[in-house]
Amino acid sequence: MTRIITARRLTRENFAPFGDVLDTAGDGHYPINAGKCERYHALARPEAAGPGGHVLISIFKATPYAFPLKLTMVERHPLGSQAFMPLSPRPFLVVVCPDDNGVPGEPHAFLTEPGQGVNYPRNLWHGVLTPIGEPQDFLVVDRGGAGNNLQEFFFPEPYEIALP
Repeated sequence: MTRIITARRLTRENFAPFGDVLDTAGDGHYPINAGKCERYHALARPEAAGPGGHVLISIFKATPYAFPLKLTMVERHPLGSQAFMPLSPRPFLVVVCPDDNGVPGEPHAFLTEPGQGVNYPRNLWHGVLTPIGEPQDFLVVDRGGAGNNLQEFFFPEPYEIALP
């Protein structure tokens, strides 16, 4: 039996149970640099727990996936948050799962608007970085340091993720 999940539009409201939407919508901004720059302030709070935990900023160069997507695995990071901000105005797919007694529950899929990113809090089950249609670069903020900060879960039966 195929379990199909259709991605829905990413909004602050429908993504709130899973993390933060990173974009320039909303009221949290103000001018700086003599009015020549607008600061969109505190869009997320990176977490870096555990021994020697520290925040890293990286660039990921990601390859697109074919759709419909066969979702076979999700991962989580128990010691730090993880934020993804695209460096081009292209959408990407976001897949997240609530925790169900230490394993992922039913996946939820979201399609970002161009220019939106996401921040996953510690321990949130999520899919891998999934650009759509062509390669895409992302600015990534996550945790470095000692300790195991990666847990993977393989579904006994894959889900199929469809785009709207």
